[in-house]
Amino acid sequence: MGTQNQPISLQRLQHVEKRIVRVVELAGSVMDELANSTGPRNEAVANHCREFMQSIKEIQMTLREEIKSACEYRPFEKCDYSARISNEICCMKLEYIIEQLDGMKQTIDQCKDGD
Repeated sequence: MGTQNQPISLQRLQHVEKRIVRVVELAGSVMDELANSTGPRNEAVANHCREFMQSIKEIQMTLREEIKSACEYRPFEKCDYSARISNEICCMKLEYIIEQLDGMKQTIDQCKDGD
């Protein structure tokens, strides 16, 4: 399936996944700089940290939007499940009422036969 056929949400989540990988790489780069035997290069550490923080903000914003979008999604909105269950319950109630009426009719018939 090509990316043009994928839903926008899936594409955005795949972009977030790539950003997370980049964030981990940035953290590793900072650790390498801090472990450098000649001492860390302040400019490199500052650049990595700046990109790290920007990426984290983008990831948070995108995930927040995707979560909000997912919460607004109503998969069963057009489903007829509740209507079908309601109809089944009504049918069961009617069957019960018919049984009760049949029982009452038998009792009435027995009373008439006894007279």
